[in-house]
Amino acid sequence: MSDKPLIMLAAGGTGGHLFPAEALGVALIKRGADVRLMTDSRALRYGGMFTRDMMDVVPSETVRGRTPWALARTGVMLATGGAKALALLMFRKPKAVVGFGGYPTLPPLIAARLLGIPTVIHDSNAVLGRANRLLSTRVSAIATSLPGVLDRDPSLADKTTVTGTPMRPAILAAAAVPYVAPVADDPLRLLVVGGSQGARVMADIVPPAIERLEPALWRRLSLVQQVREEDMPRVRAVYDRLKIEAELAPFFADLPARFAATHLVVSRSGAGTVAELGAIGRPSILVPLPGAIDQDQHANAGVLEKAGGAIRIPQSEFTPDRLASEISALAADPARLTAMAASARTVGRLDAAERLADLLMKVAGI
Repeated sequence: MSDKPLIMLAAGGTGGHLFPAEALGVALIKRGADVRLMTDSRALRYGGMFTRDMMDVVPSETVRGRTPWALARTGVMLATGGAKALALLMFRKPKAVVGFGGYPTLPPLIAARLLGIPTVIHDSNAVLGRANRLLSTRVSAIATSLPGVLDRDPSLADKTTVTGTPMRPAILAAAAVPYVAPVADDPLRLLVVGGSQGARVMADIVPPAIERLEPALWRRLSLVQQVREEDMPRVRAVYDRLKIEAELAPFFADLPARFAATHLVVSRSGAGTVAELGAIGRPSILVPLPGAIDQDQHANAGVLEKAGGAIRIPQSEFTPDRLASEISALAADPARLTAMAASARTVGRLDAAERLADLLMKVAGI
């Protein structure tokens, strides 16, 4: 066993949870701590800093339905995960456990509470996620990415610190690239993304919106779009017919660099995307995912919109005509694009990993 203090990081196995955990892990290692990740089996496919020998896989399950069978399955999986997490924490003896959201964080954080280990939760959204909401009254401290998340709940606000979302090195590198708006006949670089698997709505709306632009704008447009494999032929056919310079792919591994290189982003408004747009400082048109219980993406987009860095369009209003109108107006107004980029930057916190590490070391008594 190492003499270095151990911090256990608990995160669901998706990029939105794992990327902030990775960034915090880098900051903690620089401070002389050891880190391990407690997560679900999905993270085994993750190619970040957490190698297999730095991970402890804990069984977990998301609530996928309200039927007795579905609830019973979730309960059994979480109880199994709790027992394994309890055994792991008793063996590892960490100084603190920090959770980044998702149901896989429930077993480790609850086990830590039972063992009297200091706990912190971090939430990247403008509203607490369901797992973090369940944990919020039981943890030692709460960290949020955005201000005002718990202002209406004084009992939680007193133990809440706004840290921002810890950023990977690739995001910090992209944030160093200044924004330069297009002018006159310069290329207009447009980036369209829709989440880790792309979004069908982007394939449905963006191509016909591009078709409605003035032909002079077609000639300027340099388009990068995330497109699901099943939607690729129909999207490609539109851009080929219009002779649009378009790079299409289901996934972009170098997305931070592409954010830095673009003039305008069209995207969903997941917590990670909004945090990265703020950190890098890029104008955006955001289309929140509808139907979410907590309306978290609507709230996330609202933070950037209120700051002046984004245009928020509900999906019910996200039509080809509306999108074409917004793109045309922004393309004709470089000064507005520049102002939106600067405004978005006011939301970002490039020192978030250090701020969260400060909080964690304080809670852990290190």
